[in-house]
Amino acid sequence: MSGRYIRFFKDIRIEDIPLVGGKNASLGEMYRELSPYGVKVPNGFAVTGEAYRYLLDQAGAWPALHAALDGLDPTNVTDLAKRGARAREIIYGAPLPADLQTEILTAYAELRREYGETLSVAVRSSATAEDLPTASFAGQQDTYLNISGE
Repeated sequence: MSGRYIRFFKDIRIEDIPLVGGKNASLGEMYRELSPYGVKVPNGFAVTGEAYRYLLDQAGAWPALHAALDGLDPTNVTDLAKRGARAREIIYGAPLPADLQTEILTAYAELRREYGETLSVAVRSSATAEDLPTASFAGQQDTYLNISGE
């Protein structure tokens, strides 16, 4: 069941790109439109962009991110690398709120009920601005395959 920060593929439409990103919106569209015709599209879920903002809100990370990124000179590659590293530290250091963790684990448990306890999944990015005519982030995020267990 989809929750506040999670959307299962059955509930995702192509119009949901701003919420779940292009890859997830496409997977949701395929799952919803092709499954009734017997085309096997694996079920899954997306963690929404709202969840990301919530994580940063709960951690109080916005002021530190602004301090790290305000006044950025996009032509200074050395400074870009330094500020990017600092922004990553801030984001990676943000603790996962308990209610968000519960939603993710509940959604994963639902998939395990559908596919079995030995389920392994792929954890992928799906940028909300990915593959747009004016922006592309292809290949910039890691993909984790064969992830299983909590």
